[in-house]
Amino acid sequence: MKQARFEQQYRSQWQALENQLEQLESLHVSKKNTLPLNTFVTDYRKLCHQLALARERGYSVQLQQFLNNLMLRAHRQLYRYNPSLADRIGTFIASGFPQAVRRQWRWHLVSALTFVLSMALVWALVHQQPEMIYSVVDEASITSLESMYQPDNQAGMKSERSGDDDVMMFGHYIQNNIGIAFRTFASGLLLGVGALVVMLFNGSFFGAAAGHLINVGAQEPFFTFVIAHGAPELTAIVLAGGAGLRLGWAIIAPGPWSRLDALRLAARDALPTMYGVFALLLLAAFIEAFWSPRDLAAAIKYSVGAACWVLLYLYLFFGGRDGTREG
Repeated sequence: MKQARFEQQYRSQWQALENQLEQLESLHVSKKNTLPLNTFVTDYRKLCHQLALARERGYSVQLQQFLNNLMLRAHRQLYRYNPSLADRIGTFIASGFPQAVRRQWRWHLVSALTFVLSMALVWALVHQQPEMIYSVVDEASITSLESMYQPDNQAGMKSERSGDDDVMMFGHYIQNNIGIAFRTFASGLLLGVGALVVMLFNGSFFGAAAGHLINVGAQEPFFTFVIAHGAPELTAIVLAGGAGLRLGWAIIAPGPWSRLDALRLAARDALPTMYGVFALLLLAAFIEAFWSPRDLAAAIKYSVGAACWVLLYLYLFFGGRDGTREG
């Protein structure tokens, strides 16, 4: 990209950041928290990226000096301002997490396709040839699935379950789900193959379970139970797989860096996604413990579940967008 086009593309962002810096620099220290800074950190990161591009492409010294001075001013204000933990968490949830997901969309797409295609293939095979279930799931797990989701057993389990049981299950789901996500992410260190294997296994297991439960007539208890918490849970596992693939690719193709440096950069880039993954899994555990077991009409369960899927993906696709092209 020529320098003139580069300046034309980003000039409005630099001007907006300059205006914000002038306001910050004019504030007394005791009043520094009165200016909303919900986009300041994002603008600062974009500026750092643009400065790196200007240096890499050998743009004029004047442009590099301008961007460097702007970055130093922003850096001083960033570390002068000390937002509360609640503010930082709110900013991350509102914009940081969905932006991190979109930055790595290619890896998440590969992870999602691996999960969905394996699930669909095994689901179709088990539905057409019921005995295929024994090739994917052991007999003890099949018996447990049938016992859990048979309509008659469901009614008895719901009537016996207490509030203490819900809290206990909440803790169990947190431990189990976060363990799966961490293993999925870490398995990416095996050149990305480990993350793909985990996604293939999870997709195949879910597809086999769904196909078998449909065959035995337990589809409604199963789908009404999983549809709501499945949105954050399955999405989180797919995102963990994508983050793991990012680690694996850094080892395979480190570019101009050493493999260790490339891995460090990839891990730093993937961490915001993993923070969001853990938040999604906490949400999934809460829904699974306190909502999914409730004895409500199927139409209500399906409606709430559909709303969870739609709202989650609207958030991931559009959260944190400010009308400018994201880096």
